Amino acid sequence: MAFTCATGKHRRPSRVQRTAANAMGVAALTTTGAIGTLAAPAFAAGHPVEETGLMQAVTLGDSVAEKIDAQAAAQKQAAEAARREAAEKARKEREAKVRAAREAERERLNAFVVPIYHSYVSTGYKAGGSLWSSGTHTGIDFHAATGTPVHAVGAGTIVETGWGGAYGNQIVIRMNDGTYTQYGHLSSIGVQVGRHVTPGQQIALSGATGNTTGPHLHFEARTTPEYGSDMDPVAYLRSHGVNV
Repeated sequence: MAFTCATGKHRRPSRVQRTAANAMGVAALTTTGAIGTLAAPAFAAGHPVEETGLMQAVTLGDSVAEKIDAQAAAQKQAAEAARREAAEKARKEREAKVRAAREAERERLNAFVVPIYHSYVSTGYKAGGSLWSSGTHTGIDFHAATGTPVHAVGAGTIVETGWGGAYGNQIVIRMNDGTYTQYGHLSSIGVQVGRHVTPGQQIALSGATGNTTGPHLHFEARTTPEYGSDMDPVAYLRSHGVNV
């Protein structure tokens, strides 16, 4: 009986065929310049060469591939490090902006202003005369025509509004530092008790209500909300950085 050997498609390629195929791939890299100057160091390294002369090219191709992989890995690591550095820088910049905004708001709320802009003190503190029931002036007067905007000198909470006898229409504010400020002879009031106000916020319009000889703003600084606890308004404003 005759026997035949199977020579079909499943037979493994010979070593020479595999080596030749690898050499062709290396030759292609050489043609495109991918191997370049790496050839001399690779040959100088003393790689084994088979009698066919193809093993040298295969070993050289493996060395190039390893270098390319290493370079790609290094580039990936560098890109990731750059991304992390950029993200950290952006985070720090955002935090710095938030801190700056908070600090600016804190400074604004702690600031003091004059109650009447572009005005001057027309009657000083403790001025004497029959115009005042106590015999002396318990505040200072700012020159102002009727209807001039009146501003809170600092941050605080409204504790009193309405008719104040000789003061006419008045507003009393408990300031954030625990002191009180009073605004008298108003023609109209624009805030309610319990409302929080900020420095420079308009709270009323000046006028000539109550015991007065003409329109102006009467301003007092007090240690309590009550009459008789007054202190020097000029010194008070100046201690908070206001030039009067």
